[in-house]
Amino acid sequence: MTETMGTAAFPVTTGLGLRGMTVQQDLGVAFGLVVRSMGVVKGIGAGFKALRQGEVTQYTELLEDSRRHAMDRMIENAKLLGANAVLGMRFDSSEMGQQLTEIVAYGTAVVVAPA
Repeated sequence: MTETMGTAAFPVTTGLGLRGMTVQQDLGVAFGLVVRSMGVVKGIGAGFKALRQGEVTQYTELLEDSRRHAMDRMIENAKLLGANAVLGMRFDSSEMGQQLTEIVAYGTAVVVAPA
């Protein structure tokens, strides 16, 4: 199953194609990168919450917001390349030290047209 995100005017999909559309041009990789910190006060609260079982909502909210931000940056990067869609979109994340989290959204910037 293909998951489509973004807006109808700028489709972003995890799939390798869009139904009813033909790829006219492959423009290469588009990406959006965000590095975030929880902050000291929220980090302390999250640390105490992590000692108990269950979801640490502070981290969940931070990562959800970071993914949206990275995806917005990826779309802007794709537009700069001349694309009107992104195929094969993926997320990746890593930690930078103990306080920073890097989130990257990436995919193939393409020009598509109705089939």
